[in-house]
Amino acid sequence: MPTDDMLYADFLAGNDSAFDELMRRYGDNLTMYLKGYLASFQDAEDMMIVAFSRIMYKKPKIREGNFKVYLFKTGRNLVSEFYKRKKKLELFDFESLEDEPAAEEALDEHFWNEQRKKILHECLGRIDDETREAYWLVYFENMSYEEAATVMKVNVKKINNLLTRGKDKIREELAKEGIEGFYQ
Repeated sequence: MPTDDMLYADFLAGNDSAFDELMRRYGDNLTMYLKGYLASFQDAEDMMIVAFSRIMYKKPKIREGNFKVYLFKTGRNLVSEFYKRKKKLELFDFESLEDEPAAEEALDEHFWNEQRKKILHECLGRIDDETREAYWLVYFENMSYEEAATVMKVNVKKINNLLTRGKDKIREELAKEGIEGFYQ
């Protein structure tokens, strides 16, 4: 399987299908990330396309291993520009993360998974936006602390602090819902 760097280099060399593969890899994840900032899924999809289009048009130099970070940072900057024009910033919305069940999943297991997911989303909704965003990038997008720091335009220590304090806050919120032992 080609790496992001290989695909981007192929794209720069004129292979448009390599860029299509990068869009398949990261389009849905970027859309869901942007949906946390935008009022509608359609706006998030549009912004995702704009982010990829900017990279396709400008063909920036991207450091090795940083395509995903560069892409998410581009998307975040686009949202920031969008809201500067509108003078309004929406809260990060975890409600958009609900997934459809796999067809083969048992109904009762799906119900309990959905209940747990709903409780987790409610608890995450009670913590501050910055901590929630750090959690999204690190735990849902599997970015390193360094990558998340780059996307959020903060230093790595800030990400570490947000996640450390956030664990306590989430633990407290989950305990209120009757869930113990989440972060041991």
